[in-house]
Amino acid sequence: MAKNRLTTWTKLHRRFGDHVRSMRTSRDLTQEALAERSDLSVDAIRRIERGGFSPSLDTLGKLSVGLDVSLKTLFHSFDLERSDGVAEICDYLACRSGPEVKMAWRVLQAMFDKA
Repeated sequence: MAKNRLTTWTKLHRRFGDHVRSMRTSRDLTQEALAERSDLSVDAIRRIERGGFSPSLDTLGKLSVGLDVSLKTLFHSFDLERSDGVAEICDYLACRSGPEVKMAWRVLQAMFDKA
């Protein structure tokens, strides 16, 4: 039974690594660029993407900063096994001023209203 748990954890680490790689490449970031943005070493990024180790909460926080998403979005989109664009848009807008959010809302309404 212990072997099955180990296999499950290894698969989980690899799946999470694939998820991080997917998020990184969707942002056109190299491993080096993500490492710099995350204040992590390139080796740490490589090991995460390979599923070679289990990152600490501190490392996950840095990774989320480098990917420009919240921890919630990082794990929510991982749990769904797909990118949750709505959560990423919310993360992006959370860093904007009130007038910028209102402008984004008006743009979205104009794009999708059939006026």
